[in-house]
Amino acid sequence: MALKHEPTVPYHSAQDALRVLETVARHSTGVTDAELARQTGLGGERLSALLRMLRREGYVEQVADGAYVTGDVLARLGSTEGRRAALRDKIQQTLDRLRDSIGAAVYVSRYVDGEVTIDQYADGPGTPAVNEWFDFRSSAHATALGKSLLGQLDHNGRRDHLSRYKMARLTSRTITSDKLLLSRLEAQPPTVPVLDLQEYAVGTVCAAVPITAGSSVGCLALSLPVAHAHRLRQAADALNRNAAPVLLSLAI
Repeated sequence: MALKHEPTVPYHSAQDALRVLETVARHSTGVTDAELARQTGLGGERLSALLRMLRREGYVEQVADGAYVTGDVLARLGSTEGRRAALRDKIQQTLDRLRDSIGAAVYVSRYVDGEVTIDQYADGPGTPAVNEWFDFRSSAHATALGKSLLGQLDHNGRRDHLSRYKMARLTSRTITSDKLLLSRLEAQPPTVPVLDLQEYAVGTVCAAVPITAGSSVGCLALSLPVAHAHRLRQAADALNRNAAPVLLSLAI
């Protein structure tokens, strides 16, 4: 299976953040923002935004003289011992914050060994998770996260998946034509969130954005009750803008 590598908004943000982190890590006694700008080539406004995100996520800390040093989170994720638990905790913290700031249930999904998986999610009383009434592994054609994952595969990878899973009609809005689905996946811009407008379940709308790291196909998704459908595009844009921390955690 080959991937369609088309850089997305969070990908570029994560790459820039990694450049900043690598520069900070080379200066054990700390490095100023002016020096970071010079060494990374990032503009002042862009660098300031990345530093705010990295401080919020615990990847860097600012010491008394204003210089930046690596934070505890980076040390934990960079350690072989306990890295898996640290990564899970870090992603959960990020998902919880996204749930609260966007006002939607949020999910991290991956495509592993030809299967759709949901690794982690954050929901709450006012932000209920989608009721998995039909196996997510069999409904990639109908969910935002499934379509986002399939969209990151090449044509043969998509065909292989659809040959293994019948495109069941789950609602009156579900696409059941593989030709139509493949056409829409091909036309989907990589920087635009994929939407599910009651295609998987009546009463629920969803959106997803890709967070591919290396050869790993993944996405970040959200769901809303249909009563909040008027917020979907705004929420999807917020999800896209704030996906970089999740991608960064996976890339370290």
